[in-house]
Amino acid sequence: MLDSLRTRFIIIAVVLVACVVALFPRELTTRIKGDDGVMRDTVVREVPIKRGLDLQGGMHLELELDQSKQVSADPKRDIGLALQVLRKRMDEFGVTEPLVQMKGDDQIVVELAGITDPQRAKDIVQQSAFLEFRITDETSALEKALPAMDRALRGLGISGGAGASPGRSAVADLLGAGTDTTADSASADSGAVADSLLGGGAILSSLILPSGGVPGEYLVPETAVARVDSLVNLPAVQRVLPRGLVLRWGAAPVSVGAQMMRPLYMLSDRPIVTGDRLESATAQLDPITNGPVVGFVLDREGGRIFGAETARHVGDFMAIILDGDVQGTPPRIQERIGRNGQISLYGKSMADAQDLALTLSAGALPVPLQIVKERQVGASLGADAISAGMVAGIIGIAFVVAVMVLYYKMSGALSIVALLAYVLITLGALAGLGATLTLPGLAGLVLSIGIAVDGNVLIFERIREELALGKSVRLSVDEGFKHAMSAIVDSNVTTALTALFLFQFGTGPVKGFAVTLIIGIAASLFTAVFVTRTLFMIWLDRRPAMSTLSI
Repeated sequence: MLDSLRTRFIIIAVVLVACVVALFPRELTTRIKGDDGVMRDTVVREVPIKRGLDLQGGMHLELELDQSKQVSADPKRDIGLALQVLRKRMDEFGVTEPLVQMKGDDQIVVELAGITDPQRAKDIVQQSAFLEFRITDETSALEKALPAMDRALRGLGISGGAGASPGRSAVADLLGAGTDTTADSASADSGAVADSLLGGGAILSSLILPSGGVPGEYLVPETAVARVDSLVNLPAVQRVLPRGLVLRWGAAPVSVGAQMMRPLYMLSDRPIVTGDRLESATAQLDPITNGPVVGFVLDREGGRIFGAETARHVGDFMAIILDGDVQGTPPRIQERIGRNGQISLYGKSMADAQDLALTLSAGALPVPLQIVKERQVGASLGADAISAGMVAGIIGIAFVVAVMVLYYKMSGALSIVALLAYVLITLGALAGLGATLTLPGLAGLVLSIGIAVDGNVLIFERIREELALGKSVRLSVDEGFKHAMSAIVDSNVTTALTALFLFQFGTGPVKGFAVTLIIGIAASLFTAVFVTRTLFMIWLDRRPAMSTLSI
């Protein structure tokens, strides 16, 4: 069947047309963040061949576990889990061919090509996205414990009143009062100033105020949040906190009259359910408030637990906690809640809701990550790399054309036609498969040009040997292609196996080189054996009485 020129024409035409179609730019609708922070649908023309970080610029990040925030018993396990979570996040982030891989035993490298919003990418990479649901305290336990907490602080000498230890007080340190401790009188004055600012002997009682709204909710002046957080986390204060309860800050301050206050919540220390039970999360608009919300769906077991607990706490208030901060005002549980729910994002944009949904869907990081190295790769460097790659390709092709035509005459010219088909097929395959072209990939493309003509060289040399034996032109061509086939297949298969190992065990640019090389090998086999043979068949059909071959 393949001996028919008609069949060969159809096969070659279908392959070439498919490659041309794959190389045409496409118009796609994508969501782009505007200057106002709102994500909008925008029509963009997509370049069919995706370019890697070294060709179009982007961001390079190196991260490691932030042990200052959480000490891990098994860092290797945590870094492995963090790698999986980041891969899911970057896949959903929509960046073309993101690279997320290990570096050594304790670092993760993230490369994002063509990134337009670096800060957003860093926020998504670093956000822990640990979600919890907890019931607020209904017993006013914190109000009852505040006097004991104040006594614990005074027992540490954190007071400027009677019975205070001589020297600088801890409250003065927290408030930033004077640094000169050479005189006892100066120290006492500092303590007095501190106490006056904190309301005399009542240290925390004067800063943590009941809100009068949600049970378990308290308000702290925004200017005193850092001080209160330091004091309530002292071991002596933690020991007098009510058992079974924990303190959590609100995610954002609220305006109370003319003063900004930060909510502080007393919550159950046992979460109803965590984000580990999350099945999916999507950004939505609340039809009532028209504000952004994140709708979520729990898995079956999570839905069962959530439903049972919310049914038991109907009428109570439930805090939604993300990365240790309470999101918005805890809502009252009106009825049993099943697998579906939503998180309201007060004062946030739709883009923020989309990012939160993305990070929640990908899962929580086992330990927070910190960026230890950041590098921006400019587009100008990518343009230089493309220019250098094109120059190398043009020089390589020109040299191959000159050698083939000068040495093999008319047969060499036929191989050049096949070589042009090879270039088109290779680029079309890269575009059609969605492969990413990197600088090493360009090197692989140029290298495969040499591989493409290597098959023709083997064929032409076998044809010359057959002609030297006195055989006819047509028979020499047939025998040349037949006898050269085994050598062509052997050389290409061994190279393809090497490329497969590079793809399997390599990372980043090495994989790009391997992909381009494998595609080039497949295209060279098709053009050297099938396309070149078809061109010879056309030539011989037009000159059936030809007694010699220009080779």
